[in-house]
Amino acid sequence: MRFPNGWVGGAALIVGPVLLLAGTLLRSPFNFFFPDQLRAVAEHPGLMQAAYTAFLAGNVVMWAAVAYLAHRIGARSPRWAAWGGVLVTIGLFERTFHAGVDQAAFSATRHLGVEGATELVARGYGDLHLFSFLSFTIMFGWFVLAIGTYHGGVLGRVRAVALATMGLLPLGVLKGTEVLSIVGTVGLCVALVPLGIQALREQSRPTRKNVLIALLVAVGLGALAVLSTMG
Repeated sequence: MRFPNGWVGGAALIVGPVLLLAGTLLRSPFNFFFPDQLRAVAEHPGLMQAAYTAFLAGNVVMWAAVAYLAHRIGARSPRWAAWGGVLVTIGLFERTFHAGVDQAAFSATRHLGVEGATELVARGYGDLHLFSFLSFTIMFGWFVLAIGTYHGGVLGRVRAVALATMGLLPLGVLKGTEVLSIVGTVGLCVALVPLGIQALREQSRPTRKNVLIALLVAVGLGALAVLSTMG
């Protein structure tokens, strides 16, 4: 059995893009650059936390979607699958790193106020780190993967182009939403959600035993998630 399997990969192809689009739309009422994002955090904490959390969750879920997609591409175009999969996955790691910085800035806003947090972020905004040298993967990887989906016969021309629009999504710490953000995440949904539905339909109907085991595992994981917040 390959990993991720059709159930995991198919679900990720649906859930990942939808979460990214939801996070993008939730923070769309506010200006793009970080001082305005921090001001929005102070004035609308629940909404901004939901927006950034949805985007982060979608970004994490996308690793399984990309792995599954690369596997399907690899049946006909292994080189495109390998390069596209690696580049996009590194880009996902980088966006997850950015999300950690975002969370620290949110905490600074609560404790230092908007002006203090803005000054703190501004002082360190240009500091170099590992992902400073890998930022190109966030955008370039999607173009490579999109070409791979077309050459590998996984997506047609229109949906491959839609997937490539994800490479237009702005990158960096505390970035809000602009037109290209919406274009990219909508394009991702157009490209991958139908493929996810198709992947799930290709799977065998789960047995009662499998459903019961899945429910028990979900409850167990939920309990572990709660315990994790106490450490």
